[in-house]
Amino acid sequence: MLRVEDVAVTYRGVLALNGVSFEVEPGQLVGVLGPNGAGKSTLLKGMLGLIPLRRGKISYDGEPLKQQLSRVAYIPQRSQIDWDYPIAVRNVVMMARTVKTGWFRSPSRQSQELVDAALKRVGMWEYRTRQIGELSGGQQQRVFLARAIAQEADLFFFDEPFNGIDKATEEVIFDVFAELKAVNKTLIVISHDLGETLTRYDNLLLLNKQVIATGKRREVLTPMNIKRAYGYDFSLVSA
Repeated sequence: MLRVEDVAVTYRGVLALNGVSFEVEPGQLVGVLGPNGAGKSTLLKGMLGLIPLRRGKISYDGEPLKQQLSRVAYIPQRSQIDWDYPIAVRNVVMMARTVKTGWFRSPSRQSQELVDAALKRVGMWEYRTRQIGELSGGQQQRVFLARAIAQEADLFFFDEPFNGIDKATEEVIFDVFAELKAVNKTLIVISHDLGETLTRYDNLLLLNKQVIATGKRREVLTPMNIKRAYGYDFSLVSA
């Protein structure tokens, strides 16, 4: 189980998160929702130790998560990635094997096979020799999804993976999510979509510097909760 307890984060002098607590069972896909500035990305970065916590703790399987980061695959927002860096698609995915392979060793046959299988799974095998910056937004997201698959992680953190992608890529991502869930992986996904894709998630976490609500879609996306999170009334047709 992934457990977040009383997490608070001060980011650039501002209290970005305060008293955030929740739990995620293995094999669950959890969507994190909230307005801009709600602290969604800050939450993931704080959990991974990329920014310091003011207080609180994060554990996985009863041990501190920061001691198990090799078990975590993190896909940041596309805007945080240097797409001009001259690296081929296959080498981007091969980076997922660095920890297991070692910095100065050639990838094993197993790593080669895992990387090739991941590229084929997301439909990017034919682009393996292309420079990452030459690809479309949806293709770039598929490459980073392949890298996450090749890492063989247990926890997957995705920060807005559906921004700027095509419908076909969205379906590939959700299909891969379903496959990862089926083998008991845990997935945390930040999303801005309040539409029908929310039916794909097992649970939702509605956030605005603190947890507004967590649980099933109908329990979380009530008019009162949405007003607390976003500051205005928002009616979901199928909520």
